Amino acid sequence: MERRTFLIGTASFGIGASLAGILPAAAQDAKPEKPDLLIGVGGKPLLYYLPLTIAERKGFFKEEGLNVTINDFAGGSKSLEGLIGGSLDVVAGAYEHTIRMQNKGQDIVAICNLGRFPGIVIAMRKDLAGEIKSMADMKGRKIGVTAPGSSTALMFQYAMLKSGLKTDDASLIGVGGGAGAVAAVKSGQIDGLSHLDPVIAQLQYDGDINVLLDTRTEAGTRALFGGPNPAATVYIKREFAKENPITTQKTVNAFMKALKWISSASPDDVASVVPEEYLLGNRDLYMQAFKNSKEMYSPDGMVTMEGYNSMMGVLKALDPDLANADVPFEKTFDPTFAKAAKT
Repeated sequence: MERRTFLIGTASFGIGASLAGILPAAAQDAKPEKPDLLIGVGGKPLLYYLPLTIAERKGFFKEEGLNVTINDFAGGSKSLEGLIGGSLDVVAGAYEHTIRMQNKGQDIVAICNLGRFPGIVIAMRKDLAGEIKSMADMKGRKIGVTAPGSSTALMFQYAMLKSGLKTDDASLIGVGGGAGAVAAVKSGQIDGLSHLDPVIAQLQYDGDINVLLDTRTEAGTRALFGGPNPAATVYIKREFAKENPITTQKTVNAFMKALKWISSASPDDVASVVPEEYLLGNRDLYMQAFKNSKEMYSPDGMVTMEGYNSMMGVLKALDPDLANADVPFEKTFDPTFAKAAKT
């Protein structure tokens, strides 16, 4: 199991003593400073972002007095750009974005962990099984990812490095997060993909792919990364939390309610809540995809030090700008709001 080691103390996170005083009690009943909230995400139908959809569809945001508008982009890197550019207030996106941005002097901080494992699967077209038997056979191949620069691309590149290849030995092609990714495999546009459920489940069900690496479980994640590897988080500009502490707390409350709901939900429960189009025309298949991925959702909204160390190892190996970087854990994740969440 993950080692639960946290750095506590709001002063060290730069949010300030006044916020520490308001969060546990008064913030829960007070009105949000900014009730109209813009949330960005890259591939909302993916099970990777299921907590966002559940919070929306079950009315958890409304329960917290928030009127949320969700902007869905082709990949997580696009939603990050929206946050930096000021067109979004909150992002549901990959934890590694906080590390990259902190290293560039952008004070982006995760406030709730949604996924403790990436949930990403690397698979190849079944008709290429004779040619591609492992990551070492990827040279010259065209690989579909949700978007260049996204977590699906990052994981594929890391797996290539571990197999002795260079990150540019294969071509990464953005195929989005839904039916377009399935079509790209079936049409032969790509040789394989680094992707998530329900896309992977659909392709497995149809017999179109062979799985090479699977990080939907703790065992698969540790096999590739050597430890847990935080995936989807809720992240914001730290300035937003300072200016809108009640809004921030209520946002996390909604996500924590979603995580709690997911922890006890049956596959049928989930399939009944998500939009019909998320089922990709096969309800039973979607339910199986949820069963495959359920282990990855965070039970407590926390990023651990072990998870941070694992992610830093990946980024240092992949990104020359981060090879010698010193980005403290506490700058990338603030546990204050998840610990104070009222569910």
